[in-house]
Amino acid sequence: MSRLLYRIGHFAGRHPWRVIMTWLVIAAAAFLLNQSYGGTADDNFKLPGVESAKAAEALEDKFPQETISTANIVFHSDAGLTRPEVKAAIAEARTELAAIPHVVEVSDPYDARGPTLSPDRRTGFTTLAFDTEKKVTAAQFDAAERATEAVRDAGVQVEYDGGLGYAKGEEGGANSELLGIALAVVILAVAFGSLVAMSLPVVTALVGILIGFSAIGVMSGAMAVPKIATIVAMMLGLGIGIDYALFILTRHRQNLAHGMPVPEAVGRANSTAGLSVLFAGVTVIVAITGLQLAGIRMLTVIGWASAVMVTVTMLAALTLLPAMLGLAGRRVNNLRIPFVKPKPAYNPKSKSSRWSAKVVAQPVRYGAAAVVLLGVLAVPVFSMHLGIPDAGNDPAASTTRKSYDLVAEGFGPGVNGPLQVVIEMNGTAPSAIDGVGTALEDEPGIATVSAVALSPKGDLAAFAVTPTTAPQNAKTGELVERLRQDLLPDALRGTEAKPMVTGATALDVDLSDQLQQRMLWFLGAVIGLSFVILMIVFRSILVPLKAAILNVLSIGAAYGVVVAIFQWGWGAGLIGLDGSVPIMSLAPMLMFAVLFGLSMDYEVFLLSRVREQFQRHGDAKAAVVEGVGSTARVITSAALIMTGVFGAFVLDPDGTAKLFGVGLTVAVILDVTLVRMVLVPAAMSLLGKHAWWLPGWLDRILPDIHLEGDDADDLLLPTPTAPPDLAATAPGAR
Repeated sequence: MSRLLYRIGHFAGRHPWRVIMTWLVIAAAAFLLNQSYGGTADDNFKLPGVESAKAAEALEDKFPQETISTANIVFHSDAGLTRPEVKAAIAEARTELAAIPHVVEVSDPYDARGPTLSPDRRTGFTTLAFDTEKKVTAAQFDAAERATEAVRDAGVQVEYDGGLGYAKGEEGGANSELLGIALAVVILAVAFGSLVAMSLPVVTALVGILIGFSAIGVMSGAMAVPKIATIVAMMLGLGIGIDYALFILTRHRQNLAHGMPVPEAVGRANSTAGLSVLFAGVTVIVAITGLQLAGIRMLTVIGWASAVMVTVTMLAALTLLPAMLGLAGRRVNNLRIPFVKPKPAYNPKSKSSRWSAKVVAQPVRYGAAAVVLLGVLAVPVFSMHLGIPDAGNDPAASTTRKSYDLVAEGFGPGVNGPLQVVIEMNGTAPSAIDGVGTALEDEPGIATVSAVALSPKGDLAAFAVTPTTAPQNAKTGELVERLRQDLLPDALRGTEAKPMVTGATALDVDLSDQLQQRMLWFLGAVIGLSFVILMIVFRSILVPLKAAILNVLSIGAAYGVVVAIFQWGWGAGLIGLDGSVPIMSLAPMLMFAVLFGLSMDYEVFLLSRVREQFQRHGDAKAAVVEGVGSTARVITSAALIMTGVFGAFVLDPDGTAKLFGVGLTVAVILDVTLVRMVLVPAAMSLLGKHAWWLPGWLDRILPDIHLEGDDADDLLLPTPTAPPDLAATAPGAR
């Protein structure tokens, strides 16, 4: 593999325009395909096979008129909504709302058969029914604004929920991507001290992102791709794309400093750092595509969309970047930045070298301290509450949040998340379910129960149930469980009727159950495959085992910080949240896949250099010091870029984007500090030479891969002629 990467890099260095033009043609083709066949984000979440989904499908089949797309317009006035002028204005608005394209019905909040006015008559709402399941457009929202203008002129507050509310588009973007790129540019400028060198990783990543996003756009034309998939893909594309190019570029500049011709320097960089990039990227892809084991379509799509982005940016770093390096030639260090002086990659007197020597000399003390700190950070994980964010978690200034709060205040919190009790009759007489409504009304936690609705053929019955608690309240989830486990089976005992419960909270309960059932399989597959990859790369059993344990520990700590901020509300206001937010049900599994893959990146880059030095002189502890010292600067730069890219998404108004921004940022910080600079050196020091042990029979059957290339000895950085004297650099040494 290293020879192949060498030939690719050498060819690109000698014929840069051929490779660059190929990438430009691919980018143009991908862009045009996306324009022609691409779709838009689809956040309609479905969980086929579970009870809530089966019940929803039954309702849609038997009551199609009740399952069309709807949105509410909420009215509120402290002076009341029953004033004649207000009623007249709302009646006029309903007439104009009915004329909006695709609106087939507009309910009357004053209808005596089913008024939608709060008991205090200060809040009410009208429901718009649409004849299409497509998203409400901005034009439809503007038409609704014009239709309700007279209502606002009458002194009534008007807010929108559902598709109408989100069509307003008031949240806008926070330009998180641009901020992430800007931070990356600054970090690269400081790291390289050259505008030319700084620009190459950014250009490489942007080309990869353009193609990756176009590919995801084409995917969305063929299947439902949720918005979170594009957010995660953008985070990974920017962070990984720049980081991978950074590692190869750093090795290329070292090769040039050793006097190599440009094509040779490019080829050697590709066969060494490029090989590390390849295996690190494959590890990330394996971890992300492991989401398919969750058995949840949305997670599967997110995994594949992210894998597409990682694959494209990785290939760009291995082919496009070498071509641009060949084009730049020895001018790669031109346009020096004033007051920025590049430092050598390895300096035995650098802070990182001195620090790693301290850790290696006293591994138990430093390792224990790091483990305790990560353990403390992970404590909140044990109180994690999963849920599906709704309008109640939107920004306080948004119309969807205002409508949610007005409805909760006027009608009760459960109105924002009603449940549906669906009964498949299976030949049961309608009179046999008379007791179900009574049992529901007598159940604590239920505010109201509608009259039973029977399908035209009498084969399906349904009750609309309003809980007394909000959709995200844990008591609502407990109510769903009681209905399923006790109340409904007892009420229908002796009949063939089959009860089911659906609604947003019921879907969340089913989702959590399915995730719990699949989590161990998912964790085992991701960790197991990553273990095998690292075992092949490093020809060791203990190194990948150590990596898996430390990665799980650091990810747990990142989870803990997320729970403390989002669920407990600690410092939530600092990142633009108005209060506590449930942890998105899909987030733990998705974050684990992303974080486990990313943490393996740094593991590969650091341990490959440690192994290289150990093979050179056989001193295990000295190899750790040299490995950390020679990679700390570039890994720190890469981690800062990742932190900048992920941290920029904390400013995004979308709560899910904030959650992933915080989680990924914290994880990278913990990984590059406590894990790479403390726990890895401490663990490798304790393991000593045994770290590189591999049974003979396994050594014979594993493929032999030289991670630093077949000619790595020619590419080593200047190192001490003898292993560093750890005693002399340890604390207390004179």
